[in-house]
Amino acid sequence: MMLYVSNLKQTEEFWGWLLEELGYTSFQKWESGHSWKLGDTYLVFVQAEDKYLDPSYHRCRVGLNHLAFHASLRQHVDEMTKKLEDREVHILYSDKHPFAGEENYYAVFFEDPDRIKVEIVAPE
Repeated sequence: MMLYVSNLKQTEEFWGWLLEELGYTSFQKWESGHSWKLGDTYLVFVQAEDKYLDPSYHRCRVGLNHLAFHASLRQHVDEMTKKLEDREVHILYSDKHPFAGEENYYAVFFEDPDRIKVEIVAPE
């Protein structure tokens, strides 16, 4: 999956540690992009050209709503939540966390620097 971003440096700082916490490794890096890989899955982040930066991303417009990743256990969701909070990442739906999805759906929801919603969910 390839995502265009508004600020590659911020994206690398945010996604680099997050993806590595989830088991991904840095795969390819070039002047305007960076990718991470886990098995057959890889994510590519590319700096958007200035002429495409406005309007900014919003998950309710046509296109991507959010990215979801699996955690190994509920404890992993809790550990990731703490690490996100330590990095001052805003946790979405904090009043319902960790059951913001539904009653038995254990997850943390947050946003990346471009406000792309991200979810880390534990197995049922």
